[in-house]
Amino acid sequence: MESSLNLITLVALSIVLFSALVQLVSADFTQLFKPNWAPDHIVTQGETIWLTLDNTTGCGFESRSKYLFGKASLQLKLVEGDSAGIVTAFYMSSEGPNHDELDFEFLGNISGEPYLVQTNVYVNGSGNREQRHTLWFDPTTDFHTYSFFWNHRSIVFLIDDIPIRIFANKEKIGVSYPKAQAMGIHGSLWNADDWATQGGRVKTNWTNAPFVSMFRSFNIDACELLPESDGLAGKCGKLGQFWSDKPGMNRLNKQQRKQLKWVITNHLVYDYCKDVPRFLELPKECLK
Repeated sequence: MESSLNLITLVALSIVLFSALVQLVSADFTQLFKPNWAPDHIVTQGETIWLTLDNTTGCGFESRSKYLFGKASLQLKLVEGDSAGIVTAFYMSSEGPNHDELDFEFLGNISGEPYLVQTNVYVNGSGNREQRHTLWFDPTTDFHTYSFFWNHRSIVFLIDDIPIRIFANKEKIGVSYPKAQAMGIHGSLWNADDWATQGGRVKTNWTNAPFVSMFRSFNIDACELLPESDGLAGKCGKLGQFWSDKPGMNRLNKQQRKQLKWVITNHLVYDYCKDVPRFLELPKECLK
């Protein structure tokens, strides 16, 4: 059964090469992105970018295009040493108050403590779907790959191609799901010492500034929506039209299921679905 799924996956991926809907890129930063906040704190060289935070400002960038379904990945090397109060973010977001958004937020720490990665999902402007994980490696000593995979059925958050979280489409029970708004790809580095480390009890130590995070190896295999191509939205959004909805893409394989179980058992430290004191009534998607 697994070999059959692998064959189907290969066939589905081959379709990508011939589909006009697909953009597969690993390219120079400036071809894909532009600064959208404090460009003087951003340094680029080829496909590598350095984001800098000091006591005046952080900084950020965004993709030149927006995407509806597919996979977006990049590699990150996080701030070394005492990074308490600091957040490095890799996220996808549409625009406006009723936006959709998918988040990786890396919460800084006191030296010697583990980094936490917080993931979140916003649908129509509503979030509060946080999970937090410890990492099984030191994210400051080398680059690691962080990815979003997104189709009509589910959103998968991956680290080094290991799934750490799935947000499934549960529209049948009245849960909103992001499927109609194209999202840009963003990165940022900013001060969040009012909440990021131990609930805001540990503040940013500005004597360690400037703080630097490195981004590289941007890969986007997603349905691209250019500002002038409104007609493409229907093609991107149509169920089964894009490679990410082809057979073999709608579920984790056996190895991925084992990996996800391992992550949940060993590295999940907070799940909003289990936070009974926070919610008088748990969100619908949390109910079995």
